[in-house]
Amino acid sequence: MPSPLPPPVPHRPRPASLADLFLAFTVLALQGFGGVLAVVQRELVERKRWLTQEEFVEDWAVAQIMPGPNVVNLSIMLGARWFGPAGALAALAGLLVLPLALVLLLAAFHARYAGHPAVAGALRGMAAVSAGLIAATALRLSSALAKNPLPLSWSAAIAAAAFVLLAWLRVPLVWVLPSLGGLGCTLAWRRLRP
Repeated sequence: MPSPLPPPVPHRPRPASLADLFLAFTVLALQGFGGVLAVVQRELVERKRWLTQEEFVEDWAVAQIMPGPNVVNLSIMLGARWFGPAGALAALAGLLVLPLALVLLLAAFHARYAGHPAVAGALRGMAAVSAGLIAATALRLSSALAKNPLPLSWSAAIAAAAFVLLAWLRVPLVWVLPSLGGLGCTLAWRRLRP
């Protein structure tokens, strides 16, 4: 007797065109001064639904271990996934073109008005908002840990070790990432092995 067919895969939203991809990453970049993780997660997972929460966590993890800025790596990966090399370039251009122009204008403005107390206060306020956005995103992303092959206590121990090594002991990231990342990968591999 033949086995039943698997259920059909539901339609997954994705960018409609290269222009749609370019505009999405331009909007994303314009919202992300100071802390882009919260913005990227909200736009790609919650608003556009181009990725599931689990896919986002996996892709963001890969983007973090690659050299260069995380969101740039993610834009190239996603653009290439949906439209090949042209998509990678469109996503990267969307992420960089308009924000670069704005940063150059802001640099000129800052050079002229840096000593003004209102400008200094505004920059301190933006730093506080960015920290809050990052903390809120970390809480939202923690739901993906339920599907992690490692027990929550192991994941928390690795995260705590990373915090101690980086923040307190000031061990360079180039040593912490391969060692703790390698440990996490090895432990996960052993738990997934049949």
